[in-house]
Amino acid sequence: MATIRTRKFITNRILNRRQMVVDIIHPGKANLSKEELKEKLATMYRTTADVVMPFGFRTDFGGGRSTGFALIYDNADSMNKIEPTYRLARFQPKKDKTGGRRQRKELKNRKKKVSGKKKTELGSCKRNKA
Repeated sequence: MATIRTRKFITNRILNRRQMVVDIIHPGKANLSKEELKEKLATMYRTTADVVMPFGFRTDFGGGRSTGFALIYDNADSMNKIEPTYRLARFQPKKDKTGGRRQRKELKNRKKKVSGKKKTELGSCKRNKA
């Protein structure tokens, strides 16, 4: 069982959020996942997990204790507007890239050889099978 404590709690009205330092005590166990942490903080502060943003967690030397930061936004719109995209992307489902790395590079080089509207046609699945 992990214990979660928050400290340095600030209500930031300008950015429509509550911000805090989060201490997790987890003796003899690995860290809590960020998804678990989102759920627990959401229940503690009576909100939904989709507006909680935990980040920057470090485990103390010897284990058993971790410290990080969490932001709880008033609504999802203000979170999407204020929060950096890299942090938002951490909790979004992964998007499949089209093809592998080599295919993307080959497509890039094929696009260099054409101009205008033909570039968009190259990337689509409208291949000429002749």
